[in-house]
Amino acid sequence: MNFLRQKGKKMSKSRRLICLIGLFLLTSCGNINSSHSVNKAPKNIILIIGDGMGPTHISAYRYLTEHKSGSTQTVFDKFKLGTASTFPADNTLVTDSAAAATALATGIKTYNGAIAVDKQQNHLTTLFEIAKQHNKQTGLAVTSDIAHATPASFYSHQQRRKQKNEIANWLVDNQTSKQPIVDVILGGGKFFMKRSDRDLIAELQAKGYSYTDNMAQLAQLTKPALGIFHSIGFPSALDSDTQRLSQMTDTALNLLKNSEQGFVLLVEGSQIDWCGHQNDIACLLAEMADFANAIDTAYQFASQRDDTLIVITADHETGGLALASQGKYLWKVDEVAKISMTTKTMAAKVKQGNDLATLLSQHTPFTYSEQEIAQAQSYSHLATEPFALHITKLINKKSNTGFSTTGHSATDVQVFSYGTGSEHFTGFMDNTDIAKKLIQFVKQ
Repeated sequence: MNFLRQKGKKMSKSRRLICLIGLFLLTSCGNINSSHSVNKAPKNIILIIGDGMGPTHISAYRYLTEHKSGSTQTVFDKFKLGTASTFPADNTLVTDSAAAATALATGIKTYNGAIAVDKQQNHLTTLFEIAKQHNKQTGLAVTSDIAHATPASFYSHQQRRKQKNEIANWLVDNQTSKQPIVDVILGGGKFFMKRSDRDLIAELQAKGYSYTDNMAQLAQLTKPALGIFHSIGFPSALDSDTQRLSQMTDTALNLLKNSEQGFVLLVEGSQIDWCGHQNDIACLLAEMADFANAIDTAYQFASQRDDTLIVITADHETGGLALASQGKYLWKVDEVAKISMTTKTMAAKVKQGNDLATLLSQHTPFTYSEQEIAQAQSYSHLATEPFALHITKLINKKSNTGFSTTGHSATDVQVFSYGTGSEHFTGFMDNTDIAKKLIQFVKQ
């Protein structure tokens, strides 16, 4: 019996040794074959921000995708998942886009309204500025104007986000080796770029930038590149198309991909936030579709390489979105999918003389009583956006969509990551941690 026990122990030890060797070989082979090494810093960084995109926005987009295609899978499912807090440097807990973008661009908390300055209004060094110090190229592609809070926080320094002319000036004046620090600039904002006091478009062209104001000519741009396509922001995706951000993302990647030391690209789905402020669910979901298309463009780029990191997050949540309201266990995504015009555009058309009942009949699937139409119409004396909110309330009641605010909320946002270094962006973190990790990668 003792002999058998000893023999069994020897066999058990041998088996354990064989298992350990096998596990070591399997792990080693896995590391050799992995295209994204844990210890490798990415050469290229693509930071994609869904302005105002909370977790419920992503749920709503998933339900819409399932309704349209029959699949619950979305582009977000290709990424690792984390969560981030977004509070500013005060006791309000609710951030604006400027403070949140400053946190994402610098790793430092600041006050609401601040553009890459701290609470004492000292300039904070941004991810783009650090990238240029390390000979990387930079780019931005946004559907807002390029002087808007999120892109502004990566290249400029202002005490207040509303100082848009001064913010835009930084696109020319913030230079390294006598060249502006942003190599590819794509977005709206001609109103702030071509002014009576300065023509920033002409100044950038004098610095060697190719320029277009026509989306159809994106492919003709050469680096450094400037594309300014609208006076302020782009038209809403619901009122135009859901490919505009992906087209700019594709152009930016093609221009930056051969950068010898790599690049940092900022992509923003700017108007998810704008639709959230309007509590317009159909508008919001069209922007989510536009955003998802841009993510897929970035994913197709990164998945063919072993040197690129994608990080997707939001600066904050907008609207306090709920996929149910009025105490009902119901959300009519099938009806929301049939809405074909933003309420802001409807309001503008009514103020131009169009009939509200006709517009609602043509662009929404619901039936409205004369009293409901009259009640919404009674607010037509207001400015376009406040009037639109009353049309939105009517539509949301019909679709059973809930919003708790026309502003931002303190809800944590999700963080998605893919590629080289993506393992550092899982679990819970603060938005400043995202910037600190990206800056660390750039410095390596």
